[in-house]
Amino acid sequence: MWYYTFKYVLLGPILRLLGRPKIEGLENIPDRGPAILASNHLAVMDSFYLPLMVNRRIYFLAKSEYFTGTGLKGAFQRWFFSAVGQIPIDRSGAEAAAGALISARRQLEAGELMGMYPEGTRSPDGRLYKGKTGLARIALDTGVPVIPVAMINTDKLNPPGSIIPRPSRIVVKIGKPLNFARYEGMQGNRFIERAITDEIMYELMQLSGQQYVDIYAASLKNKPAQDVPAEQRSAA
Repeated sequence: MWYYTFKYVLLGPILRLLGRPKIEGLENIPDRGPAILASNHLAVMDSFYLPLMVNRRIYFLAKSEYFTGTGLKGAFQRWFFSAVGQIPIDRSGAEAAAGALISARRQLEAGELMGMYPEGTRSPDGRLYKGKTGLARIALDTGVPVIPVAMINTDKLNPPGSIIPRPSRIVVKIGKPLNFARYEGMQGNRFIERAITDEIMYELMQLSGQQYVDIYAASLKNKPAQDVPAEQRSAA
């Protein structure tokens, strides 16, 4: 109930006023049944504008820190992120990735839409970065279609580190579903998982118009710009 209250009564009108959002390709999302929405990731607002523009409820994986705060602020965060469809995952330790995959599979097996960011983190500079293979692993295990989604201008409305939104026109582009049934039975093959991931990232590049960089965004975030080789900082 709270999800729809947020979407249509509380949060939705504010988001529409700030972003004047429009969506293209909505017909590519099925009316029922499971699917993975594989999106580029420019800003925190991606996880709000995509659900706003899609008729069905979408679930996202969120870091557990959002749900473990104390006091009034912590209680509000837990309530808020639960209400908008975020699922807490522990991103620390060796078992973190496995736990995230299990949580995603559970939602898909229940016939839900799962929103995932193959880059693994927000883009530090607006470019599209190399995808991680966890999404491909889930697609192979469940057999569900993967639908590419391009979020455009969310980083202008919600620049990294900003608190106050800056009104910008948000566009959500939904691509045609990708079916990987031809790889059935090849779960666990890291070359197949990489091939699927790269195909998804290519579709996102075409859909979003972003420049592609063949390194992980997290590796760029974790080291000073001068320590990153020039050939890695340029587009692949």
